[in-house]
Amino acid sequence: MSIIVCLLVGFFVTEWSVGLWSGSLSLQADAEHILSDVAALGISLLASWLARKPATGRATFGHRRIEILAALANGLSLLVIAFFICWEAIHHLHSPEGISGLPMLVVATIGLIVNLLNITLLHPHSHNDLNLRGALLHVIADTASSLGVILAAMAIHLWNWLWADAVISLLVAGFTGLSALPLLQESILTLLEYAPPSIDTADVEISLKSFPQVVKVEKLRVWRISREQVMLCAHITVDCTTFEESNDLLVQLRSHLQQTFGIHEVTLQFTNRKFLTATSIHPLFKQDLISMIYNSYQ
Repeated sequence: MSIIVCLLVGFFVTEWSVGLWSGSLSLQADAEHILSDVAALGISLLASWLARKPATGRATFGHRRIEILAALANGLSLLVIAFFICWEAIHHLHSPEGISGLPMLVVATIGLIVNLLNITLLHPHSHNDLNLRGALLHVIADTASSLGVILAAMAIHLWNWLWADAVISLLVAGFTGLSALPLLQESILTLLEYAPPSIDTADVEISLKSFPQVVKVEKLRVWRISREQVMLCAHITVDCTTFEESNDLLVQLRSHLQQTFGIHEVTLQFTNRKFLTATSIHPLFKQDLISMIYNSYQ
């Protein structure tokens, strides 16, 4: 990750300088995007380090939610960047300025190579980490931006189409904004403690009831702490004759939930149906009231 940050910082300085010198909005927009990438990767590095800290004190679940907050921040930053690029692009469409196409083409080509290298480095680590996935989306949006700048530079250099710079910037802004929406959605749903999309709670309940000893499933809760940390708790009424049978059932249910739904952290509260029917009732409700009064005076 530190290699990626160093590459991006070096390229940001180059692209921003050439963008100002050539007058290219798309180069400046891409440089701003690069700067946001550096910030996003910095946040991701900090969040990943904090998330690895063990659960202590009041943080009984650990610090995995920090990665979700970082992903949410990265998604929001992508939307903000997209908005400002659109704002500048619309302004440039109304009043196009002179742009040097050849410097744009050279710098954008270098940027494309840098971004492709960064994607290669980041992609293997982003599958199960929403935080790193957010950083990867930043880099992918930069790659699209570099491709757009190359096209705009060729159009300006070959045909003097100055409007191409602003149009490409609008397209890149649109792609950037759209790429942020799934990341924002997943981050918000995780923070709201929704069940993962891959797990239907109705299916989980039916699956638990398929065990002969399970009589009733109540207060079933499934939620996520992070992308890979899924929790489940439930109150289950069972029909078991011995403690050993109840304990064996508990082991079977946990193993079943892990293998079928990928839920590794399970809390199940058992209530035995036989104990429910044998619960003591107040004598007032077990005898005839008149006979009790009569007997008390005998």
